[in-house]
Amino acid sequence: MFNNNEIIETVAMISDCNLDVRTITMGLSLLDCVSGSAEATANKIYEKIVREAGNLVSTGEKIAAMYGIPIVNKRVAVTPISLVGASCGNYIKLAKALDKAAEEIGIDFVGGYSALVQKGATPYEKEMIETIPEALAATKKVCSSVNIASTRAGINMDAVRRMGEIIKQTAYLTRDNGSIGCAKLVVFANAVDDNPFMAGAFHGMGEADKVINVGVSGPGVVKSALEKIPAGDITEVCEVIKKTAFKVTRVGQLVAKTASEMLGANFGIVDLSLAPTPKVGDSVAHILEEIGLERVGCPGTTACVALLNDAVKKGGIMASSHVGGLSGAFIPVSEDIGMIEAAAGALCLEKLEAMTAVCSVGLDMIAIPGDTSAETISAIIADEAAIGVINNKTTAVRIIPVYGKSVGDSVEFGGLLGKAPIINVSGYSPARFISRGGRIPAPLHSNKN
Repeated sequence: MFNNNEIIETVAMISDCNLDVRTITMGLSLLDCVSGSAEATANKIYEKIVREAGNLVSTGEKIAAMYGIPIVNKRVAVTPISLVGASCGNYIKLAKALDKAAEEIGIDFVGGYSALVQKGATPYEKEMIETIPEALAATKKVCSSVNIASTRAGINMDAVRRMGEIIKQTAYLTRDNGSIGCAKLVVFANAVDDNPFMAGAFHGMGEADKVINVGVSGPGVVKSALEKIPAGDITEVCEVIKKTAFKVTRVGQLVAKTASEMLGANFGIVDLSLAPTPKVGDSVAHILEEIGLERVGCPGTTACVALLNDAVKKGGIMASSHVGGLSGAFIPVSEDIGMIEAAAGALCLEKLEAMTAVCSVGLDMIAIPGDTSAETISAIIADEAAIGVINNKTTAVRIIPVYGKSVGDSVEFGGLLGKAPIINVSGYSPARFISRGGRIPAPLHSNKN
């Protein structure tokens, strides 16, 4: 239960520090929608999403009014479509059914146009992956992800090679809109089953039929708390972040529990990640600068991200009975006003990669020149997957080769996706490495039972 002081603090965090619940995401199993024809499967997918998630938006609005807590997004994540469509083919028809259902119920995004190929790909999974560019170009609200690596399986370099090409094709097909299709496509290592955040959310095979996962945020709250200790040492900084994360996560716990009860769904997890927006006062980068960096990207940045991520987890995990998802600190370039500012000069791709070794996820919402080769994009994916596999953590790449743009330009996506400067990529080629294919074996420490 919340006491009076917690309620007063929460009201202040909402009014002064941009605290919000970033998303209520309903996970739905679509395994009972599998049929022998694409038409029948698509119809069942549409009907189930509308039936089970039809009240998701209105329920979110009721909870927001009830507690005075902004709930920014309402989303649905489904069973990986590569599995749902295995027996019927015509994945594009299924993507359009997802999009139609999302439009009908008024949610922001639907995730799960996904495939899990960390050790190898079946013919139907390969077929589905080939449709990703067309699916993302033909829909508005469908998000896609492909898991190409895990600590237990290693890295599927054949899938890595193909995903570089898929990203290039997606950029081309959505070139008239800033290659925005790539903003809805994530390539994972160690993808999790209960991630409520897009574009990488899908409903895992070990989940119940209907689950509510909630993602909280609050970078502005953390920054505001740190402003009160300008001369505090690092131990005090960590303590303040932990206490603040606890309070923020308590809000997520309350919303998740209430939403689950109102929607007749299982309470899944609270993802306590600090998720920024382009709004002033809602930046993870500005937290790092409040800790003491002149600008994100300078020496010391990776250490600051590490302490922030760890303190957020330590504080948040005591506030909820079910913490999961990705949980930590996101560093998406285009979605964080401080990161946008840093990427204009102080922050390079290589430093971003180093930061991903200790943040929540990985290289996220990074715009690069449109003429970057598919092999280079594949190599960036391989590097990020290696960090995840060796460190037994989730890493991801959501990278956007913006068609017709080069270093010095910028691209505007709008809304929560923000805008991004085009970041330089090394001109040296990894093509021979990527062309080898095969599989990078799992690390030694994966062999434990």
